[in-house]
Amino acid sequence: MVRRLPSSFAVMGDVQWLPGYCVLLSDDPSVDRLSALPRVKQREFLDSMALLCHAVERACAEADPEVLRVNVEILGNTDAYLHAHVWPRYAWEPAEHRSRPVWLYPAEHWADEDTALNDGHDALRESIGRHLDEG
Repeated sequence: MVRRLPSSFAVMGDVQWLPGYCVLLSDDPSVDRLSALPRVKQREFLDSMALLCHAVERACAEADPEVLRVNVEILGNTDAYLHAHVWPRYAWEPAEHRSRPVWLYPAEHWADEDTALNDGHDALRESIGRHLDEG
């Protein structure tokens, strides 16, 4: 876990072929979509998502000057609980993938042990957490 945020938890993703990938998880596992939350909780979740996006972008830019942007997705098609994916995107990505959704990367990226979350990502996780603390 990176940080506890209002109505959510910020965590590093299991895969890190795009270093800094994070997921924002609702703190209510019974909620399966944003619209199932009361409006106040929706705003809290979306505000936390924006904070996480800014923190990921800043931390990743400090670690790698080739960061271009951060993509955000709330899907829920496979895992039926409210969560948002926060993907940093980089200039060094292959051109055929850089401008397309992350989900179109080849399947082997999702199971590559060399880029799986590990202790080598601790510094980036700490940096993202620090930026979350700064707001």
